[in-house]
Amino acid sequence: QVQLVESGGGLVQAGESLILSCAPSGRTFNTYAMGWFRQAPGKEREFVAAIRWSGGSTYYADFVKGRFTISRDNAKNTMYLQMASLKPEDTAVYYCASYYSISTSFSYSRSVAYWGQGTQVTVSS
Repeated sequence: QVQLVESGGGLVQAGESLILSCAPSGRTFNTYAMGWFRQAPGKEREFVAAIRWSGGSTYYADFVKGRFTISRDNAKNTMYLQMASLKPEDTAVYYCASYYSISTSFSYSRSVAYWGQGTQVTVSS
């Protein structure tokens, strides 16, 4: 059983920064790509960012470009999401995701093979 373990969520004020991390545990697998989605209360889960493990190509939702940075540490098999200039509208549960190796679009939830349990990010105004 593969588990994705997230950490780093919390409560911050608008304009501040947070770093989320995600690492798989349990059965090991060759990582193809990983990413982050988020879900705010009453809203659908939405794509935030993704990164290909080989080569490190990154992809972002328009609403986080220039503020969030996704990265990975191959040696630690860990993915990070650096969030800067946080806004109250960034408040959501953030989910780590590991994609199917045949995924061609990272922005769709159906491309995700494994999900983390979610970590709450709250940004106060």
